[in-house]
Amino acid sequence: MRKILIVAALLAAAPFTASADGLSYTYVEGGWTQFQTDDDLLDDPKLDGGYVRGSFALAEQVHVFGAWNYASKSYNYDYGHAKLELNQPELGIGYHMPFSDRVDYTADIAWVRQQAEIKADFDGFGRITDKDHTNLVRATMGLRGKPSAMTEAWIKAGYMDGGNNFEGTWVGTLGGQINFTKTWGLVGEISGYRDVTQFSAGVRASF
Repeated sequence: MRKILIVAALLAAAPFTASADGLSYTYVEGGWTQFQTDDDLLDDPKLDGGYVRGSFALAEQVHVFGAWNYASKSYNYDYGHAKLELNQPELGIGYHMPFSDRVDYTADIAWVRQQAEIKADFDGFGRITDKDHTNLVRATMGLRGKPSAMTEAWIKAGYMDGGNNFEGTWVGTLGGQINFTKTWGLVGEISGYRDVTQFSAGVRASF
């Protein structure tokens, strides 16, 4: 937590380079993602997969966004095999306002659906499938800015709750982008809550 606060302070106080390239809230991106979970029953699995994400500016300070994450892990045994799959779509709306010339204050709220499914084929038992899902609401606030003309960084913290099916917990996100052109850039992000950490790396096209 201390490191996140230090990054936030640096992001807000750094002397940002003046540039004609501002922050865009209309973009599409996609790439690789990995979920790491602390789960003794499943031997702390790391699920690898992909993601797509997009945002569209509805007005000068309002945008809508959506994403879909898919990741899986396979287990092979002498007596059969199993596959753990995670699907996580989300839809939300966000608000932003200038914090300084090169930094925006951001706030958003989103619906998130977490769906986990286990498919197994074991000798003598045939095919076994078990599926479960939880609908969550996540709200975050943070800062997004441009340390230089060709880089971008963001940090967010908030809370996620799923009622009786998911105990509320704090969430956090730290990410950045390196731009090659005004449109194209490479993005990287880490986010987490409780015993789950998600790493993502991809390509973004901003408009």
